[in-house]
Amino acid sequence: MTLVSSATGSASAAQGTADAASSKLTADYNLFLKLLTTQMQNQDPLSPMDSTQYTQQLVQYSQVEQSISQTKTLNSILSSLNMASLTSSSSMIGQPVQLDSDQAGLSATTPAQWEWSATNAITGLTATVLDAKGTKVDTFKTTVSGKTGQFSWDGTTSTGKKVDPGLYQLQLTGTTDAGAKITTTAKVIGKVDDVQMANGVPVVSVNGAQYPTSMILRIQK
Repeated sequence: MTLVSSATGSASAAQGTADAASSKLTADYNLFLKLLTTQMQNQDPLSPMDSTQYTQQLVQYSQVEQSISQTKTLNSILSSLNMASLTSSSSMIGQPVQLDSDQAGLSATTPAQWEWSATNAITGLTATVLDAKGTKVDTFKTTVSGKTGQFSWDGTTSTGKKVDPGLYQLQLTGTTDAGAKITTTAKVIGKVDDVQMANGVPVVSVNGAQYPTSMILRIQK
């Protein structure tokens, strides 16, 4: 269950690409020097080769080499920054958080949980649960009071069927006693179980679902 790509060694892959490019450049550069030396040794003394062309080629090789070296240095700096970010984010493990997403993880032991907020006070709430493919799973109606509250779902439908663990989306409609529809939104809540790197950014795991740390709206103690 994830809202981001699975964790990968993207930094290592980038470093490997830079190393491969550097090795190839070194081989090509050495070959170029051998050819250049041979050409200079066998040139016609009465019609020497133009030094401008091979000087330009030497400069170009040097520029490419510097570019590859800079890329390797930047990858190293990025890796250090990512590690610092991961270490910092690890302090959130075990802490309750609110996330800017309406898709929550459902596990066999922990229900999917959301916190809802309405633009005005409501007395009724219609909650529609969708699966990861956007297919409707069930709809629930409940009596509420006020502008905020929580909604928890353990995976049991209104017919008593138990759905599989996974990622589920919650869509809400709030109503007043007069029947007016009020805009109501859902935000995922839960405890952080794990922190890891995915595609170069730290992500947190909440009830089996992964979210980038940029989606965290609130951290509680």
